[in-house]
Amino acid sequence: MFERRIILAVLTAVVGLSAGCRCSSSNPTSAPVSIPTEASTLSSRGKSVYAGNCISCHNPNPKLAGTVGPEVFGSSIELLEARLLKGTYPEGYKPKRPGAGMPVFPHLASDIAALHAFLNAP
Repeated sequence: MFERRIILAVLTAVVGLSAGCRCSSSNPTSAPVSIPTEASTLSSRGKSVYAGNCISCHNPNPKLAGTVGPEVFGSSIELLEARLLKGTYPEGYKPKRPGAGMPVFPHLASDIAALHAFLNAP
């Protein structure tokens, strides 16, 4: 009889604990787990590159014009390569502002894809 009460108490505890468990993936109130994609990781790196190298002239929000540089949201990879690495514009490109005061940033050559991903993220 004593063993029966212990077994019953253990079963009651297990059922009570499992009823309160909210770790089931079928639970509609649990938040979905976000697994970073390659694009989001690249964009995140580009955001850091932009913050560390661009916002002194361009706006922290790339959709807005900065104090010196224009808005850069939606920039093509060709434009980024030309401006950052050579200080030029791609053939046929019409600059948003007159003058070519932007210096070259050859140290960003390996970060152009990341910067492009950030500047073109929705």
